[in-house]
Amino acid sequence: MARITHARAFMVVLEPKVLRTDAIQSFKAQETLFVELTDADGATGMGYSYTIGDGGPSVLALLQHTLLPRLMGQEGDAIEAVWRDLLFFSHATAVGPIMALALAAVDTALWDLRGHRTGLPLHLLAGGAKSRVPMYTTEGGWLHIAPEALAEDALSAQAQGFRGSKVKIGKPSVAGDAARLEAVRKAVGADYEIMTDANQSMTAPEALRRVPMLEALNIGWFEEPLPSDDIAGHARLQAGSRVPVAVGESLYSPGQFADYIAAGACGIVQADVARVGGITPWLKVAHLAEAHNLAICPHFLMELHVSLVCAVPNAPWLEYIPQLDDIAAPMARDGGEALAPVAPGLGIDWDRDRLAALTTEGSAFETREG
Repeated sequence: MARITHARAFMVVLEPKVLRTDAIQSFKAQETLFVELTDADGATGMGYSYTIGDGGPSVLALLQHTLLPRLMGQEGDAIEAVWRDLLFFSHATAVGPIMALALAAVDTALWDLRGHRTGLPLHLLAGGAKSRVPMYTTEGGWLHIAPEALAEDALSAQAQGFRGSKVKIGKPSVAGDAARLEAVRKAVGADYEIMTDANQSMTAPEALRRVPMLEALNIGWFEEPLPSDDIAGHARLQAGSRVPVAVGESLYSPGQFADYIAAGACGIVQADVARVGGITPWLKVAHLAEAHNLAICPHFLMELHVSLVCAVPNAPWLEYIPQLDDIAAPMARDGGEALAPVAPGLGIDWDRDRLAALTTEGSAFETREG
């Protein structure tokens, strides 16, 4: 083991490649928050988390003034101990997104460091259940896209080997949502999966009105129909629907997932490694889901989640939304399947020159032991 002696943090803002709209917002930019750690032996590990356009400087401030100074001198291999120490050292800011995003940047860096010290890739460090995973694409299913274009994109994805597409819903009328989904189903046939995502935009009655239509079209899941804190509403909705209700991208601790599962309020678990606080808690959620015979299908961050979904046995899908192409080598693919990285650690091949060039002015800082 070797103690952490140095940390460097910075932010890179990445613009989306396409317009991304849903029922409540537009994806403005990915504020990508990096933490690079060095231990006493000179080994390094780099992790990251993100926002969709707001809050990045607040996450950096928590790292700079609280978490990274606390991390100095701690043993880099004691990841569970470090994670819990940092959580409770600033427990007044938890549970919540700013704390979770900051913890995730540190935790993913520690797992990357462990991979480099051991020579093992993350998917083997974390379990090694499989080496590849099918993908579904969200990039062509945004809410502003017309039904005909949705169908064309799904057909193109199907031809490339993708197994499914996600379509955003939340139009003012049931008929508006139905027109989008019917166009895609007619184009791709019965065997291609179609997922839907309402982005917390609906009341319980409006969500229930859409259930018969979703069932008739054999939709794969109904994602975030209601506000994320409405566990009882999701439970009632799931009880009245043969379509699985999917939740998780807006939950920030394993305990919140435990509450959802205990209430029977979801059929698909969608933990996001950044928003739940890192790889350490993500794996807890994945195993909790497995113990309850539920699938985990993580939200976004495909370049990081590919290793995690290959680490556990109950992760049948990876969401395809490319976002790191400007700063890293593309994720390895075989048609519509993603391949687990084989390089040590997270297995993301960062372009250091691009990272340096795109670092937001004034965002970078360093913390040292002593």
